[in-house]
Amino acid sequence: MISAGEASGDMHAAAVVRALLARQPALSVAGVAGPAMRAAGCHAWVDQSELAVMGLGDVVRHLPRIMAIERTLLAQVAKQPPAVAILVDFSSFHMRLGVKLRALGIPVLHYIAPKLWAWGAWRVGKLRRSQDLLASILPFETAWFAERGIAARYVGNPVAYRSRLGWSREELCAHLGLDPGRKVLAVVPGSRRAELARHVPLLAEVIYHLRAEDAGLQVVVPQAPGVAEAALAPLVAAGGRLVDRLHPDFALRVDAAVAVSGTATLELALWQTPTVLLYRGSPLMIWLARRLVGLRCAGLANILLDDREVMPELIQEQATVAATVKRLAPLLADGEEAAAQRRQFARLLEMMGEENPADRVAEAALKLAQ
Repeated sequence: MISAGEASGDMHAAAVVRALLARQPALSVAGVAGPAMRAAGCHAWVDQSELAVMGLGDVVRHLPRIMAIERTLLAQVAKQPPAVAILVDFSSFHMRLGVKLRALGIPVLHYIAPKLWAWGAWRVGKLRRSQDLLASILPFETAWFAERGIAARYVGNPVAYRSRLGWSREELCAHLGLDPGRKVLAVVPGSRRAELARHVPLLAEVIYHLRAEDAGLQVVVPQAPGVAEAALAPLVAAGGRLVDRLHPDFALRVDAAVAVSGTATLELALWQTPTVLLYRGSPLMIWLARRLVGLRCAGLANILLDDREVMPELIQEQATVAATVKRLAPLLADGEEAAAQRRQFARLLEMMGEENPADRVAEAALKLAQ
């Protein structure tokens, strides 16, 4: 059994499914699956889109549906007990599910450790009860969890592993029919419905302002799995060119980027792309984060780089069109500010290593299943 609760988890889990089937082609893999997992050979007991929620308010509103999904999964497990369960990220749902799976005698591997070091350390006890093996994708996490009685294993980082692959700037331009002699900006709006609703209008205005200053500016917008073109239409109308996030050569090695906080900002750092991070959330979520998160930075690349703003962060009321345009201008100009980001991003890439985490997770899961 394998379960992933959102678009980024779908891609990470799909890589694990491929690694599992490469080792045991007759293996049956099923669970909570998105399009990438299904394409890799996973049967969907539950479609991932049914589980997609964001923030405390969204969870509360959809709690009956979430509980029904859990019951569906446990009923399927009772009919077809898996030899092992791999739960990918999405920690609040998966910690609860992991406890119940282990009570049924099913070994559980939790892949991508919940960021309890940022906030939620009181959940360590539940995490301890919810898994037999914790596969971490951040090097410093193993020591943090070990101090709290959880043996975590660093398996490499999927974003770092993939960052060495994919299009060069010239190849991306050729794929999209762009002029490599003109500036290219990546605009990354996120993949969740609430993220898109809050950020697409803002980012469309940013594109209009930048292209008013430089009519030759070219803009690429990744389209994540499950995101309809209609949701990105304002960005296209402003001059953005859509690119499939699931393309096997996908990479955004461009002149600069503006991205909603999330996995994409780490990807951009590892692609050596100077970036501005922004985020607007619900007032309640931002209020809680500012009081509970024991870190200065929101972006994972910044956190890993000594918890300082290598990549500028514009959060909530700071995330305005004017502020975003102002912080992007020196990056597009390719001056010292852009060069300074690239130097730090090169250090980050070395820190993360070159291992393929999907291979290591597949090997560990098959060992647990014995």
